[in-house]
Amino acid sequence: MKFIFVTGGVMSGIGKGVVAASLGKILQFRGFKISTVKIDPYLNVDPGTLNPVEHGECFITEEVWDFKPVPDSDERVYRISEIDQDFGTYERFLGITIHPSNNITSGQIYLSTILRERKGRFLGRTVQLIPHVTDMIKERLFEIAQKDGLDVLIVEAGGTVGDLESSIFLESFRQIRLELPKHNTCFVHVTLVPYSKAVGQQKSKPTQHSVKMLQSGGLQPDIVIGRSETPLDDEIKEKISLFSNVPKKAVVSNPDLENIYELPLLFEKQKLGDLLCKILDLKAKLVSYSEVTNFSEWKKMVQMFKEADKTVRIAMPGKYFNITDSYISINDALEHAAVHQGYKPDLKMININENTDIYAELKECDGILLTPGFGERAVEGMIRSAEYAMENKVPFLGICFGAQLFWIAFCRKYLGLENANSTEIDKNTPYPVVDLLESQREVTEKGGTMRLGGLKILLKEGTKLYKAYGKKEIIERFRHRYHINNDFLTKEAYEKGIVVSSTDTTGKIINSIELNRPDHWMVGTQFHPEFKSRPFRASETYSGFIKECIKFKHK
Repeated sequence: MKFIFVTGGVMSGIGKGVVAASLGKILQFRGFKISTVKIDPYLNVDPGTLNPVEHGECFITEEVWDFKPVPDSDERVYRISEIDQDFGTYERFLGITIHPSNNITSGQIYLSTILRERKGRFLGRTVQLIPHVTDMIKERLFEIAQKDGLDVLIVEAGGTVGDLESSIFLESFRQIRLELPKHNTCFVHVTLVPYSKAVGQQKSKPTQHSVKMLQSGGLQPDIVIGRSETPLDDEIKEKISLFSNVPKKAVVSNPDLENIYELPLLFEKQKLGDLLCKILDLKAKLVSYSEVTNFSEWKKMVQMFKEADKTVRIAMPGKYFNITDSYISINDALEHAAVHQGYKPDLKMININENTDIYAELKECDGILLTPGFGERAVEGMIRSAEYAMENKVPFLGICFGAQLFWIAFCRKYLGLENANSTEIDKNTPYPVVDLLESQREVTEKGGTMRLGGLKILLKEGTKLYKAYGKKEIIERFRHRYHINNDFLTKEAYEKGIVVSSTDTTGKIINSIELNRPDHWMVGTQFHPEFKSRPFRASETYSGFIKECIKFKHK
């Protein structure tokens, strides 16, 4: 088993996830089977209950993991499919489907340790961070590497070196390096190299301090990746090499890029793939042709992103735009779909409030994507956005909550159901056109209890979604408690133009709706097709939407 440990220094948000994915990509170019683990030091069992404004998007996996903190016991099971947003980056780069158990949190580790102690698994011993908690972390990592038959497992540690809550994971990495043969581990440290305008040069001091902090925990990086606005110059590389105790060839430049998928190619230019193979004593394998793992195919794809020279403007009314990561998978899915048509999306992110002038915000846009979310804030403005799309025949895609609000707008506008609403927003609404799923009525806990994961969907022939996918059965990923209430799908609703374009296998749960208009593309999906979009293979739903936006633009 070979491990690459990716740590970060100076500050969070410098792109460790993209670096980890790019390391995996350059190993794929050499024929190696790889996967990734993300370690998150917070005490939540999973990120499902975290605010996207603080933590960014919550990514949904295909599989749902029944996490049992104490195996072979009567201890309860926790359902996990909601994981860290970096897994979206991993899946998009690497073209693999990752299991939710690859997201290790402090919450999982400490919960397992404490409950095992209560079950008597540590009888006679004083339970301590070392060795009991570190052993638990190592056990998880070794299990993942073994079950998937990997050549290399890439492990990204969340946060930055020096964070108190991360220290126990770094200690586990130190022990793994000590226990395994010399060429079985590689430490990659990603750090910020800022540019000082006052003196007109890049500064290495933050990197020096960060590496020293890493060394104080017994870890010596093999490779230092300098995150900067512009490429690292030779002088700064020599300085980082000298003070970080790594060869100059192991100081790698990671400058700002217009397209993140170019980073593996930039790493190849700096011979990082060859260096990794040398450190890990790996010999490249024969690579079979694939759009995912073939170097030349990846290069062609990156070129396609660069050559897309027209723009299509997409409005995104929502409520989590305080940070750019809140809807990262949606943003990427729109880009994938647009680039394959020779366009780049110009995203107009509209942070809805009670004073938002919907008409003024939407009138210059080629399409409207109504975003997912929870809670009552901004709901009325988002409903007005759906009404605007209906009135002006603007291409529209509603995702999850956005689909529910599309249905509410339809009921108010065309069925005369004034004050129709979701019971999530208004428990006393006279017309609960969106209501709790039957399976959710007795649920009291919030974490891991929604309808989650990849589920089979039956598409209705002749619909806009069927045209997009070209088949009757698909699997897409879900994350919801509320759904479109079948009781209000009356004869009048169908006559006024609503179409149920897909359901679950029982036919009872509505998975998508659309308007029956030949001259207007308006679709709402309860599922999240953005989680399966890839740069080399855009989501069918998003592709259908973008094609209609381009048509609308040229009308």
